[in-house]
Amino acid sequence: MARGSIIVIDLGKTLSKVSLWRPDGTLLDRKVRPNAPVEIDDLRRLDAKGIGDWLLATLREFAALPLDAAIDTIVPVGHGAGVVGLAQGALAFPPLDYEQAIPADVMNAYRAQRDAFALTGSPALPDGLNFGSQLFWLEQLYPAAFAAGPARATLMPWAQYWAWFLTGIANSEVTSLGCHSDVWSPAQGTFSPLAVRRGWADQFAPVVPAGAVVGRLSPRIARATGLPATVQVRAGLHDSNAALMAARGFDQLAGQDATILSTGTWFIAMRLPAEPVDLAMLPEARDCLVNVDVFGQPVPSARFMGGREIESLIEIDTRRVDIKPDQPALLAAVPAVLARGTMILPTLCQGFGPLPYGRFGWIERPDDWYKRRAAACLYAALVADVSLGLIGAKGRLLVEGRFAEAEVFVRALAALRPDVAVYTANAHNDVSFGALRLIDPALKPQGELVPVAPLEGDIAAYRAAWHAAITVPA
Repeated sequence: MARGSIIVIDLGKTLSKVSLWRPDGTLLDRKVRPNAPVEIDDLRRLDAKGIGDWLLATLREFAALPLDAAIDTIVPVGHGAGVVGLAQGALAFPPLDYEQAIPADVMNAYRAQRDAFALTGSPALPDGLNFGSQLFWLEQLYPAAFAAGPARATLMPWAQYWAWFLTGIANSEVTSLGCHSDVWSPAQGTFSPLAVRRGWADQFAPVVPAGAVVGRLSPRIARATGLPATVQVRAGLHDSNAALMAARGFDQLAGQDATILSTGTWFIAMRLPAEPVDLAMLPEARDCLVNVDVFGQPVPSARFMGGREIESLIEIDTRRVDIKPDQPALLAAVPAVLARGTMILPTLCQGFGPLPYGRFGWIERPDDWYKRRAAACLYAALVADVSLGLIGAKGRLLVEGRFAEAEVFVRALAALRPDVAVYTANAHNDVSFGALRLIDPALKPQGELVPVAPLEGDIAAYRAAWHAAITVPA
């Protein structure tokens, strides 16, 4: 168990977050920075420098706080579609943003070499969401980084890059390698045949457990932040898997067939089956995949860009569908939305989710601001319901993350799945709390899960009408 205070670095796609915790799991402080991609050589990149400068400034703030227990541990968490190369103590190339389009000829050549879904649990995803496709293109853009010689890069996932940033020690970790990357075989617990054939497996930094101490702060970072040089840095993990670790701390989910729906830019459903399931049942073409948990076990999963779609629909900051003062008005708007048959057809983000090629459109789009936002929440619940069905979710469902406080969304989901006990928990710190449980697996979340009351109204008829109205390109 940690003796001192803990810092969790959570570097997601939309936001970078740094939080400070007591060893008993009490949140002390939290800082947030919106992320934006940067453009280098006409390509969209991850803002490694901007995030790094902000991170050092935030760590300086935390180091200056009067604390009962001195900071002694840092755990990095990151999204699962970033890959970084290091050579001679620096970035070998600016890491790509996964939404950077890959040239069609490059992608076609890559797709011809990918391993079967049965081997990797990775569906063929657009742009750079399979970071194997990033590596394939990066080989052409930066050949020296992949050839023998002093410029040859050491590869690592995004979360582990930040462990290196703090310590100067390079490692990789399985939850990040096993996140629809194409480079990992979950059932075998080793690099995929593709990664071996391309030589990437030999370039990746050593694979260590997520909770492993990779090293202490480098002298440069200790000087820059004022933190003790004795601070230990863990390898860290994929953000959705951190949410999974947090959920496992609740007694209501222990030993049950349970699914965690992590909500942010992505809505990611991860099922912890009570008994082994046939992973071959997952439909690759509908954004199902196999994640890998911190214990190396395969986790049947499904996802869609729920936060991005809601943001597109309401055309304003996504907090507006879950901000607490607006919840009564949003719930009050639902009966009129159902009665009028107002609905949104999938899919806004083409190529993603359980209905990747549906034609987006409104039916009976209202002028009223609350009704439009209520309809956006109903839409997200309908798509989530489809994704949950694809992975066989049953028993219990925990909705966590940014949209767990959007009452229309969570209550509609409870109404759509009447045989499932739906719960919410703290909507802001589940990922970070999961990172804490790497250090102390016995740590219990503060408070209890909150049962979600199903939304009133004929949701079953609304769902049937929605499915009947969905159009799919020929």
